[in-house]
Amino acid sequence: MVNIDNLLAELTLEEKVSLLAGADTWRTAAIPRLNIPSVKVSDGPNGARGGEFADGKSAACFPAGVALGATFDPEVVEKVGAALGDDLKSKSAQVLLAPTINLHRTPIGGRNFECYSEDPYLTGSLASAYIKGVQSEGVFATAKHFAVNDTEFERFTISSDLDERTLRELYLAPFQQAVREANPGCIMTSYNQINGVMASENSHTIKEILRGEWEYDGLVMSDWFGAHSVAGTANAGLDLEMPGPTRIRGEKLVAAVKAGEVSEETINERARKVLELAVKAGKFEDPEEKPEEGIDKEEHRQIIRQAGAESIVLLKNENNILPLDASKLKKIAIIGPNAQQAIVMGGGSASVRTHYTVSPFEGIKNAVPAEVELAHELGCYTHKWCTTLDGKMKTKDGENGVAFEYFVGSGFNEFHSRMVQRSSRIWLFDGLPAGIDGKHFSARLTTLYTPEKTGKHIIGLASSGLSKLYINGEEVIDNWTSQDKPGIFFDSGSAERTSTFQMQAGEAVEIVIEFERSTHPRDMPAIRFGIVEEMNPNSIEDAVELAKTADAVVLVVGLNGEWETEGEDRATMQLAGKQDELISAVAKANKNLVVVNQSGTPINMPWIDDVPSILQTWYLGQEAGNSIADVLFGKVNPSGKLPTTFPIRIEDTPAFINYPGDNGHVHYGEGLYIGYKYYDVRKAPVLFPFGHGLSYSAFEYKNVRVNQPTLEADGTITVSVDVTNTSQVDGKEVVQVYVHDKVSSLHRPLKELRSFKKVNVPAGQTVTVDLVLDKYALGFYDDQQNTWVAEQGAFEAHVGSSVTDIRGKVEFELTNTGKWIK
Repeated sequence: MVNIDNLLAELTLEEKVSLLAGADTWRTAAIPRLNIPSVKVSDGPNGARGGEFADGKSAACFPAGVALGATFDPEVVEKVGAALGDDLKSKSAQVLLAPTINLHRTPIGGRNFECYSEDPYLTGSLASAYIKGVQSEGVFATAKHFAVNDTEFERFTISSDLDERTLRELYLAPFQQAVREANPGCIMTSYNQINGVMASENSHTIKEILRGEWEYDGLVMSDWFGAHSVAGTANAGLDLEMPGPTRIRGEKLVAAVKAGEVSEETINERARKVLELAVKAGKFEDPEEKPEEGIDKEEHRQIIRQAGAESIVLLKNENNILPLDASKLKKIAIIGPNAQQAIVMGGGSASVRTHYTVSPFEGIKNAVPAEVELAHELGCYTHKWCTTLDGKMKTKDGENGVAFEYFVGSGFNEFHSRMVQRSSRIWLFDGLPAGIDGKHFSARLTTLYTPEKTGKHIIGLASSGLSKLYINGEEVIDNWTSQDKPGIFFDSGSAERTSTFQMQAGEAVEIVIEFERSTHPRDMPAIRFGIVEEMNPNSIEDAVELAKTADAVVLVVGLNGEWETEGEDRATMQLAGKQDELISAVAKANKNLVVVNQSGTPINMPWIDDVPSILQTWYLGQEAGNSIADVLFGKVNPSGKLPTTFPIRIEDTPAFINYPGDNGHVHYGEGLYIGYKYYDVRKAPVLFPFGHGLSYSAFEYKNVRVNQPTLEADGTITVSVDVTNTSQVDGKEVVQVYVHDKVSSLHRPLKELRSFKKVNVPAGQTVTVDLVLDKYALGFYDDQQNTWVAEQGAFEAHVGSSVTDIRGKVEFELTNTGKWIK
């Protein structure tokens, strides 16, 4: 049994301080003298990537956070968490850097796809389920980003300015619920400032609230490069600076202790949390770090496919076009820029190298009889940057990928080693050859690319570092002498520069890139290059002609990990490229049309009145195509609900006037009224409301009631409703309960989601659904009393299928006022 008190007594000050920063990108420091082991962490929310950012072992890729939010199903989310925890162990890691539980304050947030919802209760409930699942496997989850980190604009420096009540009721609430219900092993602070104080050194949020009021006993770490002060972070309660090697601790923190700026007792507190994590993770008993593996498990495939299908939201279904009956179709046109691509995840630190992917075209092919003709047209182009060449490159030796020659220092003089990478989007801050100084090296990349078409090809190059690109010995792109901004690598590095080059189909060209490490301290060395083959100027016309010949059209549109990514918010809610034009044109050509949208956020739909059926399918992980096909052809009855409001226009959204901010500050002027709470109080129309989602079944709600007319502050009350499936198809329905405080001393939203349950209702049968409310469902935060309050008086429970589709309500009374902190 490890005695942490004895360890702390034996450690020198310098050794204790060494524990408070990472040893490298993904590991805590070990102290061999006392057999103190290292703990390994890994991204991320939708896959356990392991210790290399881009080119490590493959991993299972699960549905993104917003898709899990759309399931409205804690049981499914807990299964996903358990599978992720299981896969994490194959990467010899003990801590998963997930879940992301910030809120959808604006529909163009770059990382909204990672987050569950605009609603704090839905977010907290699903985050708790995810954490329980991960930690059931003996590893630990990390709730992030703490806190008020809701857009990517100026994300390293912006100050999110808001009042205490809004902070508590919205942006801290999911973390508080997760701590109360699931106790995550770790919490990660965010990059931004909170009311002018960096989140990583914010004593109010970390020390007073998280550690003090909530009595959180786990480890608090910084986001990567998100810690900025020596004494401030230690005194505020930040245990671990990541990544390593340290930038702000080490000798600087030792000096701060000796100068009296930080007490040794504080150092002991911080070191204790690192040691406790190692103990709880079992690393003292098993310190060995085994080689990473990419294990493709059938049970993971099934969970991913199920969760993906359950997250799909049927937004519209006029004339019951869906489900499609393959036995009555001779030809299906599968059109769109996302149809033959497997768009399975958003961009940034959530990305993984998948075991495999299934595109919508492949999923449909798997679902229909062989005699059904499937035909495809691209329709339009949506690339933001030139398309990466993964799977289309060969080395001179015939290996798949690109050959790297590493050199010590600059100038390509002292050759060090050679290795092969599979991707043309390459991160060079981890996975470097042993002996290469990650802060001072150069590299030459060489690969062969064989085009499929003859014509002028666009080639693009971006880098975090200096770079030049040559084709067949000719310099084509100079990204060395100067660089365009903003960068595309988490908003650092350079933008993409492009050039054109004439290529012949079937004739290989040699691509060579010279690269040198940037001296900027925050730039993580990276290279991205790609090619767009000569584009078809008649792509929409060709798609329309195909649509005219088909019995049904599945039009797969949307965004991807270039448009929705960490480091950058979207500029608008519009679909990329000419997708709106494509949809309108195809809708005129064939009325038996299903639009399948893949995005992590709401989009504009100027064509909505012309399209009979719409599926919102998010980013569904490696089984995306199969999950989509399961719903298209009725193998799965859609049961997803919108976890975020789809507004008509970006100008209608609550944060529009206050986004993105000025002079380093963003004012949360909408206060409590984000998402549906804003549209509800304003009685403003939306495209699709929060909680909306159709089914192939029809559900009737009757007899909304409570089990008692009153409850005490520490008691509970049960809201019940009878739900009848009036169709001939078994289906699942999400019953939602919104609470309204009829007389409150402070202003409150008209309705707040406070309970929900997904239930299976067989065709023709009735199921009674019971939903329990307690003080947490009735309370608000009183910023004068500095406490949560559930006030004595009358409340209403509104029961419905969405926030605007309320099927019944019932009144009850809280007999006494209750107050609490945790």
